Amino acid sequence: MSLPSDRAAVTIIVPGYGVEAYIGEALDSLRAQTRGDWVAILVDDASTDGTAQVFADAAASDPRFRVVRHERRLGLGAARNTGLDLVETPLVGFLDGDDAFTPAALERLVGVLDETGSDFALGAYVRLRPEADGSYSTGIVQPWVAAATDPERRATTIDRHPAASGNIVAWSKVSRLEFWRRTGLRFPVGRLYEDQVVAQRMYAAARAFDVVPDVVALWRERADGSSITQAKAAIAVLGDYLDGMAGGIAELDAAGHAAAVQERVRLILSMDLPPLVRIAQDHPDDAYRRALGAFTRDLWARGGASAPLDDEAASLATAARLW
Repeated sequence: MSLPSDRAAVTIIVPGYGVEAYIGEALDSLRAQTRGDWVAILVDDASTDGTAQVFADAAASDPRFRVVRHERRLGLGAARNTGLDLVETPLVGFLDGDDAFTPAALERLVGVLDETGSDFALGAYVRLRPEADGSYSTGIVQPWVAAATDPERRATTIDRHPAASGNIVAWSKVSRLEFWRRTGLRFPVGRLYEDQVVAQRMYAAARAFDVVPDVVALWRERADGSSITQAKAAIAVLGDYLDGMAGGIAELDAAGHAAAVQERVRLILSMDLPPLVRIAQDHPDDAYRRALGAFTRDLWARGGASAPLDDEAASLATAARLW
């Protein structure tokens, strides 16, 4: 049963651009929450498909939904910032328009924050992978996600739990609004992978945060290949991706969180870099290889030379350093 909006505990910001095919599932996952004291700000980033209508219909049928529209497309970071400026509840979370929450996501994340008083809480997530028949299947919790969230930890810090830095996505967390206001956190505008830097700023600034092993979000890998994470062969996308990872490391380094820096270097070299090197090996533009080479050399200088890598990852990193 829905509660009046002035009694809500948490606001979920749902940005959407051209997500008509997926947004219904995202909103249904909010309606299905086992904890009903939420409101949602739906930010239509000047969509040209039916996204705006789906948002309007949701607001007309449930007072917990509020719609805001950009007159021109500003990007995901700007849409999230628009929502942040309108939040009035003690807690805030995010849900992208092509993803979904699991039914107990808010109950779990809000519940642990109620108990601990931490600045934010994060949980595990899995991919929604496309099948040949047009359906989506749910994947497993990947090792780096499990390392960040399992076992459960209460009121920890990034120095005590540096592996948490591998959880860099906005939609796996619920935070105190006061934490955003106190730290001046905002999403970068006009950049892809905008949550990479924000996540590391959160870890660096938090007095304490909680982690839970429960899967709280389903991350969609679109069948048509139109997700940002599925376009890494484009040089412009690669540039934002590398800037996001490097910027996140710089945030941790500037705040003196050496163990988290080493954890990010190790994880990027073992997980993020290998598929990029494989793309680069056959890429028609040498600028792709040069950018990846400079990035890899910087990682190596930050501690990559001593990072425990398997043979394939080490070999690919060696190849990239020569570009």
